[in-house]
Amino acid sequence: MKSLAPLLSALLGACSSSAFAASALTLNVHPAAAGSVKFAAEEIRREASARGLTVTAGDASAPAPAGTIRLTLAVAAAAGTNAVPQSYHIGVQRANGRVTITVRGTDAAGAMYGGLAIAEAIRTGTLESLQNSDHAPQIAQRGIKFNIPLDLRTPSYTDPSDAAQANIPEVWSMDFWREFLDDMARHRYNVLTLWSLHPFPSIVKVPEFPRVALNDVWRTTAKLDDKFDHNGNNFVRPEMLSNHEVVKRITIAEKIQFWRDVMQLAKDRGVDVYWFTWNVFLHGAEGKDGITSDKGAPRTIEYFRTSVRETIKTYPLLAGFGITAGESMPVNIGGMTKEKWLWQTYGEGIRDALKAEPQRNFRLIHRFHMTGLSDIQQEFAELPCPLDLSFKYAIAHMYSMPRPPMIDPVLPLLSPKLRSWLTVRNDDIYSFRWADLDYARAFIKAIPGPDKVAGFYMGTDGYLWGRDFLTKDPGGPRPTVMQKQWLSFTLWGRLAYEPDLPAATFQRLTAARFPGANVPALTTAWADASKTFPFITRFFWGDIDLKWLPEACLSHPRFRGYYTVRHFIEGGTMPGSGVVNIIGWRTKFLAGQKSDGVSPRDIAATLEANAANALKALPNLRRDSAPVGNAKEYAATLDDIEAMAHLGLYYAAKIRGACDLALFDKTGDAAQQSAAVRQLEAALQRWQNYSAAYTRQYVQPVLYNRVGWVDIPKLAENAAADVQMARDWKPGTIAEAAIKRSGTEAGFKK
Repeated sequence: MKSLAPLLSALLGACSSSAFAASALTLNVHPAAAGSVKFAAEEIRREASARGLTVTAGDASAPAPAGTIRLTLAVAAAAGTNAVPQSYHIGVQRANGRVTITVRGTDAAGAMYGGLAIAEAIRTGTLESLQNSDHAPQIAQRGIKFNIPLDLRTPSYTDPSDAAQANIPEVWSMDFWREFLDDMARHRYNVLTLWSLHPFPSIVKVPEFPRVALNDVWRTTAKLDDKFDHNGNNFVRPEMLSNHEVVKRITIAEKIQFWRDVMQLAKDRGVDVYWFTWNVFLHGAEGKDGITSDKGAPRTIEYFRTSVRETIKTYPLLAGFGITAGESMPVNIGGMTKEKWLWQTYGEGIRDALKAEPQRNFRLIHRFHMTGLSDIQQEFAELPCPLDLSFKYAIAHMYSMPRPPMIDPVLPLLSPKLRSWLTVRNDDIYSFRWADLDYARAFIKAIPGPDKVAGFYMGTDGYLWGRDFLTKDPGGPRPTVMQKQWLSFTLWGRLAYEPDLPAATFQRLTAARFPGANVPALTTAWADASKTFPFITRFFWGDIDLKWLPEACLSHPRFRGYYTVRHFIEGGTMPGSGVVNIIGWRTKFLAGQKSDGVSPRDIAATLEANAANALKALPNLRRDSAPVGNAKEYAATLDDIEAMAHLGLYYAAKIRGACDLALFDKTGDAAQQSAAVRQLEAALQRWQNYSAAYTRQYVQPVLYNRVGWVDIPKLAENAAADVQMARDWKPGTIAEAAIKRSGTEAGFKK
């Protein structure tokens, strides 16, 4: 098919990377190019310049000299292809000393992704080896979940934490969003979901409620603690308001323009923006314009309805809303059900806004969380836009098993006309650079198909993917978490677009990041250390974020706090994992029978083997660090590998100690008690090794909103207490009938 709109033409002076150093790049961008295609053009320009190419503007119609590459980027369906949105075709022709590379995207997003593929080929030195190829997304919507700390007065769930407080100024910085959105596009993410308890006072001015809109950006100077309500109800305390600083002087009109500009940046990178809310919260609005604490009052309903209407009208690029029937929502709210309240506020607000724009593309995503499907369908029957659902796919732990079973009861309810998004939560790894290609690929491939699933958004509730403030000395400007954990985000985004991308793709990207490194050895050790997290979480299951942070063997102090060796003996394993808990294993073991699944000792052996392999590789990898580019980041990556490996060794010893102690509890055999003590002494030493590796680069203690204070060095006292617990243990301490395990959250109601 003839190109419909040539958008970019470039002449590259030679094929080989060695010749590039003395070559020129002539770049032409059509004046009518979409912003996303212009972004790809700038990426090509940047990568070419970084490799010594002289970049000049040129005429796409000018004849190309022999010995050059002509690159054309266009929005046009390739002939004979069954093209889908965001797809692209790369065509390569070689004749008479000339190479012609044509990238055709079915839409602007596809053309952008094709252009980014060319930029990557320049960076990794593979432009000359490009072949004809077709590319299309496996998962159409690939998103990031971002709990946004807008202001002391309009918090999100993550606000009572060090990370959120440090990032309040960042989310009002255009430089931050430019970096963040640039990387989203490079990694093929195309949805940004901004989550807040109640964002409206910080983002919109409602004519009917003129006093609610907030000028300036506030942050508390009061010292935070771990006593905040887990449902968001006391996130704005009087002493926090009394002790605050203004981190940015800005009017509500300027705030609105700021978020319009952010959404334009996003659009120019192929990213749709959604606002997600929990309900019902009135932070920043209560006490103004007749709004009281009565969530079911007519004035409250009017306030939410008009706020939704005005938000949609104020932001033409807003792609949709996501809503939650909780977590501060009574079953009876002003004489209404949850869903009737949500319809009268969000549903009617959307309907009001779309009356003036009936053709506008807009979407409502209604979470399954704390509600029932039939209630949603009944109340939202007259919604004038598409309605999708949303489900917590692995609850809080994406790093557990590649195919979590929680969605199985939901799948029969879904169809091409009623699809669900997946909330893919990472409340496993806050500090470290995780990277295990095989796990990520298996996880992505196990996600149900597009007849059931619209897409996913990946993120945390207990941490914030803003700028990294955990690192003691970043050696320059603080990177975003996405920049720091670049390979992890690359794996998840790129594989969600193309799950069969070869390992060589990621090897080349790693080699470009760390020139001179032994990349096969590095990525193997990296993956081995990263395996610590899914294996330990399969064995010791705490479904929601406040119940289990494997980085610290910790839950919130109001739940269990530090998990002792007794907790490990009594704990449950992840549903569907095939892993047997210690009590079940003990019963079979003492009966001389084999476990019906993966035993605790099997998990311990796997953890130890993976960790040992990673640690064995480190001396040689560290010898590579001096000549390697990005030496500081390379060293930090190796430190992360070391820390994750030591953590795996700790868990291996603790599981073995728990197994031996469980046997002693039943048999009274002193040899088993002695074995437990030895294993737990080893676990203590391994925790101390972990602490040393962790604190080499990360700040401690740190306050997290879901598990409270984390102090890795201080937790060595708890590891030592496990040893003493084993020494003091009396047979018969465990009463099996009295064990109460935490269970697994029910993700939906029919």
